Amino acid sequence: MSEHAQRREPPVVAYLGPSGTFTEQALFTQPDLATAELRQMDTMGEVLRATDRGEVDLGFVAIENAIEGTVNVALDTIAFDLNLQIQREIVLPIQMNLMGVPGTEVTEIEQVLSHNVAIAQCRVWLGKNLSGIPLEAANSTASAARVVAEKGDKTIAAIAPARSAEVYGLEILAPHIEDHPENQTRFLLVAASGIPKPTGHDKTSIVIHQRADRPGSLVGILLEFASRNVNLSTLVSRPAKTRLGEYAFIIDLEGHISDEVVGDALRDVQMKHGDVKVLGSYPALGESDGSRSETAQAWTEANDWLTGIRSQISD
Repeated sequence: MSEHAQRREPPVVAYLGPSGTFTEQALFTQPDLATAELRQMDTMGEVLRATDRGEVDLGFVAIENAIEGTVNVALDTIAFDLNLQIQREIVLPIQMNLMGVPGTEVTEIEQVLSHNVAIAQCRVWLGKNLSGIPLEAANSTASAARVVAEKGDKTIAAIAPARSAEVYGLEILAPHIEDHPENQTRFLLVAASGIPKPTGHDKTSIVIHQRADRPGSLVGILLEFASRNVNLSTLVSRPAKTRLGEYAFIIDLEGHISDEVVGDALRDVQMKHGDVKVLGSYPALGESDGSRSETAQAWTEANDWLTGIRSQISD
């Protein structure tokens, strides 16, 4: 977290409820937030707006799923509606579990509750093991688990994250029933202001609004990064919320805003191509391969070389 923002201690963190969601499970993977005061909210929009207004110190929302794609409501709110700064990203493996009242046997189940997306991601297992059983949609996986716990009926089961079983006192009857074990969801921790210090392995997220929509405009933007060996890990086109047919580009790039090479690329994009909004510059996940530090070092050496040549200019 950035040291620039004035936050309460312990910090107040808003996230999408109810208790037992994948969002909560992901939040609990962060040791430094173990003592935070948590506030559940009904929508991701409420989480982000409360953060923007300063009602909470941090907001935590899902932004992308490996199967379902971008969570547009969260992405658009961050990119277009509010001025927040991303503090970090967290990736959580998405594992679906069939759970029920303790002592329940799978053969006793006559109905399954869950969010429709979770049900869709478990079709193969359900078809093999609970074929013909009614599948009922719930508001969320966690709310499905809560309903099963409240009813106390062994004929009803829920598909939900392991965290839901802990929260609502249910028993996991069949773990890891998802069709795609490689599924993951990426979450963002955001604040009203403040950019974390560079770590040497960082990511910067930006939005670019083109000043003119003309042939080759996107290519021109991409060349600014390619010519400086700045790798782009994500490029998303979203409606610019201005008029029909106008789009903005949301980009994740390797490097920190304090890196000279990144700053130089963004400066030229701002000057030549469009208005740049920085959504955050924050630690990147995974291990660094060292290529970014090599590029930064090469850039520094080239800049020193140019400075040396310019120093010979006569008065």
